[in-house]
Amino acid sequence: MQVAVVGAGIVGVTTAYELAVQGFEVTVFERRSSVAAETSFANAGVIASGEVTPWAAPGMTWKVLRHALSRDTPVRFAGLGAVAQIPWLWRWLRACRSDVHEANCGAMQRLARLSRERMLELTHSLGLDFEQVGGYTVLLRGERETKAAQRGLTLLRELGVVHELVDAARCRQIEPALNPAAALHAAIHLPQGGVGNCRQFAHLMKAEATRLGATFRFDTDVQLLTPGTRPVVAFNGGREMRFHAVVVCAGVQANAVLSGINLKLPLAPIYGYSVTAPVRHLDGQAPMGPRAAVMDERYKVAISRLGQRIRVAGSAEIGGKPGAMKMATLRTLYRVLDDWFPGSALTQQAQHWKGARPMLPDGPPVLGESGAPGVWLNLGHGSSGWALACGSARVLAERISATVLRAGAQPALVDPAAALATALQAVLAATRAAWSTGVPEEALANATPYLQAFGHVVVAWMWLDVALAAGTRSGAIADIAANAVIGNSADSVGSADPARQGKLAAMHYFFGYELPKTAAWLAVVSSRNATCRTMQDNWF
Repeated sequence: MQVAVVGAGIVGVTTAYELAVQGFEVTVFERRSSVAAETSFANAGVIASGEVTPWAAPGMTWKVLRHALSRDTPVRFAGLGAVAQIPWLWRWLRACRSDVHEANCGAMQRLARLSRERMLELTHSLGLDFEQVGGYTVLLRGERETKAAQRGLTLLRELGVVHELVDAARCRQIEPALNPAAALHAAIHLPQGGVGNCRQFAHLMKAEATRLGATFRFDTDVQLLTPGTRPVVAFNGGREMRFHAVVVCAGVQANAVLSGINLKLPLAPIYGYSVTAPVRHLDGQAPMGPRAAVMDERYKVAISRLGQRIRVAGSAEIGGKPGAMKMATLRTLYRVLDDWFPGSALTQQAQHWKGARPMLPDGPPVLGESGAPGVWLNLGHGSSGWALACGSARVLAERISATVLRAGAQPALVDPAAALATALQAVLAATRAAWSTGVPEEALANATPYLQAFGHVVVAWMWLDVALAAGTRSGAIADIAANAVIGNSADSVGSADPARQGKLAAMHYFFGYELPKTAAWLAVVSSRNATCRTMQDNWF
């Protein structure tokens, strides 16, 4: 089965690899000339599942406002460009509620742990070296930061994340090169966290995916997707290729790619900065710079050791432009580096970078079906793309390998698979329409037809799964498909196993006679038909 992946950042490359492992014939489309050329190019490199939490959190609104006028604010609004993000900021504000944050945080943590386990598994089994070093420490400059960290410590305990709250002396043992003159009240050490070169890992995974048969098409700009049982990818001014499925991992460019299926996600480009410079070596002195990675909690700036380089990364710039570097942000990065590791880097040789993180307002990425037949999504990881990439890729590859796509690989089941995908999308659309007014009485007035439709979709999925199981041997699907036209009798199938033949015929019956009924039921739900809700007892 042929699968296209749009985007070759860390998420797209790991997705391509996992799909290739599953046996799919993978083609990756990337508009740049290499993998990891945009958001994944020079990020902080931190891999700490305990630190993967939604940006939308209780109290964040006031933190952002408090920092707004600060010289070294971790969040910056880029003039008129930020005005265009007001709808996104409103969604983000609503996602800062405690109940929403708790649910989103749990989802991201589960994915982060899965991602860490998968990365460790790949590192060991493939013998990967991407300048990885274990250990991650959050530096708390003063008592204010230590008090503010208590909520996060409680969350780490609840999630079972291994961590230790240490005093300044112990912290300096963990990171001996820390400036002894810098104010340090305490620190949070996550021994299972660490740092690694995201771009280098992406190149290694690209090589492994290629070894498994994946093809990478660089300098290829995807302009349009056409969904269907054989979705079409249009690229480079009109060229087209057909696939059995398309996975969109295009980061901040995703909405442009998805315009052909009338899907627009609340993605915003939140820009991060980094400074990368060689480590300074002085004869007769201990190594300079961090052993692994530290995070300055006050300024939200990470300082990482990547081989013989030090990388300082941070900032969240809202409404900025890709090529417009703000010197105030770079000065903050240099200042934080000088606070903790003065003179540790050859800053005159430093490289500056700015990249757009594809942020969703609530936090967790979008994984799974897009709602359009044949189009899948793996995007919206924000600042956690590196920490979540391996887990996201694994989850999506396994889901694509599941019922609908497996059915699509069988010529006789392509149409039922597409019908099921369409019916599921109709259920989702009806659900949104029913609750669009926010009035429970209107939404629930047509619960009976909704449950009838939902139940039929579930039964259709079960029958499709039965058909897949029945067709795994003896070519049963092909046998029944050859005779599944009006006028052919079951007797003409010939030598097919009668039990399997019966299951496949039952599946075709349900998809032909029962599943179409869901359209009428869902039409009532979507229109919020008020007939039943407005009836009165004295009418009867």
